[in-house]
Amino acid sequence: MSLKTLKKRLVTWLGPWLAYWVIKVLGMTMRFETVNLDIPKSVFEKGQVVIGAFWHGRLLMMPFAYKHKGLKISFLVSPHRDGQIVGKALQRFGFQPILGSTTRKGFTAFKNMLRALQDGSIVMLVPDGPRGPRCRVQIGVVELARLTGRPVIPITFSSSRKKIFNSWDRFLLPYPFSKGVFIYGEPVTVDLHGDRDHLEEKRLLLEKRLNDLTERADHYFDQPFSS
Repeated sequence: MSLKTLKKRLVTWLGPWLAYWVIKVLGMTMRFETVNLDIPKSVFEKGQVVIGAFWHGRLLMMPFAYKHKGLKISFLVSPHRDGQIVGKALQRFGFQPILGSTTRKGFTAFKNMLRALQDGSIVMLVPDGPRGPRCRVQIGVVELARLTGRPVIPITFSSSRKKIFNSWDRFLLPYPFSKGVFIYGEPVTVDLHGDRDHLEEKRLLLEKRLNDLTERADHYFDQPFSS
């Protein structure tokens, strides 16, 4: 066995375990606040399922975004090695990974997301994943909303102290014992009979809401943290 192959196997084996414990420890040490929780709460209390959308760079702490008991949640993750590591880590939190992307070429993933929504599972995805462009919504999430009639609820995350990596997605890693905030935005609904212009309008609307929410989250702790 070559050294390169050994390294790949070690990453595949240790990666999910390490990712899980990084998220777990951060969640145990951080203090969270949620803004606009009434938006998803009103939907969940009616027994409805939705599509949740957030930027790739804000993915790490999303297992702590939904704390309602009894929710079935599926995450769309990249079929590449990094995505599979994330998917296995999310399974440890009780979530079901769906391998694929939000591009038009992700046909298998698209069918699996449709099936998950039909089975009563919330589907969480990154509309700029798996490789960008950063903070640009790909059309797949809009088409999924059109076909299922499910609203897309934008959500973002930021923290008071953090490291922003120089990666394509500007990945955010919060520091232990920092303060975190999740912010939900107004749902985006798509007409089943909407034409191409309508889909593009909704794509741009979701993109704007996610960017506005993220900008707000990044400056949230410029003000005193409320108890």
